[in-house]
Amino acid sequence: MTGFGAALVSEADLSVRVEVRSVNHRHLQVKTRLPNEHAQLENDVESAVRGRLERGAVTVSINLERTRRGAPAVIDGAVAARYKAEIEKLARELSLDPDISIETLLALPGVISAAEDDSGREHEAKLIMKALARAIDELVAMREREGASLLADLQKNSGLIAKVQAKLEKRMPKALAEHHKNLHERVEELLGSGVRKGAQGRAVSLEGVDLARELALLADKMDVSEEFTRLTSHLSQLEKMLAGSKPVGRQLDFLVQEFLREANTIGSKCNDAEAAHAVVELKTLIERLREQVQNVE
Repeated sequence: MTGFGAALVSEADLSVRVEVRSVNHRHLQVKTRLPNEHAQLENDVESAVRGRLERGAVTVSINLERTRRGAPAVIDGAVAARYKAEIEKLARELSLDPDISIETLLALPGVISAAEDDSGREHEAKLIMKALARAIDELVAMREREGASLLADLQKNSGLIAKVQAKLEKRMPKALAEHHKNLHERVEELLGSGVRKGAQGRAVSLEGVDLARELALLADKMDVSEEFTRLTSHLSQLEKMLAGSKPVGRQLDFLVQEFLREANTIGSKCNDAEAAHAVVELKTLIERLREQVQNVE
């Protein structure tokens, strides 16, 4: 399910902004973008997301802006000495005069760094997690608003599927009766008055029991009562899932596959033009349902 949440937590000398985005995905995937100095928070951030969300490809972006002034600096003399030694060595190799000023050395990477303050880093980490919780709250609220609209659409689609099923259930007995009638007419056409000559010239007729057997086989091949029963059960399950408060996205994925399985079986048994058109409509509605449940948490 798509969504976006952002939060800003500020203090006198520090601002933390967290943005959380999610797009549709069958499972839950979490990607984090953290400041280098807080890379160790990756697992904590992912755990916080997984504690609130069940599905979606989620991206968490965290930015820090420090405004503190006068933070103590540390000069690493060992690093400066190594730089000086390497520069002098290179100057000798190139027959150059090593003109090295203190300003040059201090400007080199790693010579000057801010003093490490573990308590400061811990405080920043707490602010990050605080901002993250607020951003996730906002994301969840947005997804819930979208979910309310999606629920109405799912319920509408479920109702349309039930209507098409009712249409098919009404049509199938008529289709079977028409097939019986056509079979009778075809037999009469082939046998004329119902009698033909066998290989030895003897009269051969189609016994009533033979015709009844063929009609029974035809009725069995076109019997979709079990499929209708299962489809009704699936619709009932769908209604219960949509009425619940727990995450049901993955269950709905499986249920829609069962919807499609029954529709395909009904289509393979319906040797009738009107019923076939209804089956196409049924499959279209189920496909729409399948697309919708990809957005369900």
